[in-house]
Amino acid sequence: MDGDKSPLFARRPAVKTDWLTLAHRFFVLQTFRRRLTLPEAIYFAGVLPPVLRSIFVADWDTNEPRGSFGERAEMTQEVQSLRAEHNFAPNTAIRAVAVALRKNIDEARLDNVLNNLPTAARDFWCP
Repeated sequence: MDGDKSPLFARRPAVKTDWLTLAHRFFVLQTFRRRLTLPEAIYFAGVLPPVLRSIFVADWDTNEPRGSFGERAEMTQEVQSLRAEHNFAPNTAIRAVAVALRKNIDEARLDNVLNNLPTAARDFWCP
């Protein structure tokens, strides 16, 4: 992890370690993935860079019941509940990951993918 110099893993003042930065992305991506159908999730994964794509599909139980998109606060609580004993995700975790994602991938391509997903999925990635 320390050898990865991509800006997506750059340290931010509020996040003290690379592990926390990566963990926040994992929790946010997993929360998002839980709300998509299998075809939607695979379609979305195609826009992600390889490291984020592998994070997105990690520990995936494709038989897990699909959740619904709710209020940002509810989904943030879910982000914070994942691996709760090791989770220090702030209330701004979803927004922070959305901002970082948009800064570090082709935003037009991301928007094209999101425009083919449910409106709530697009809203999830709006900073």
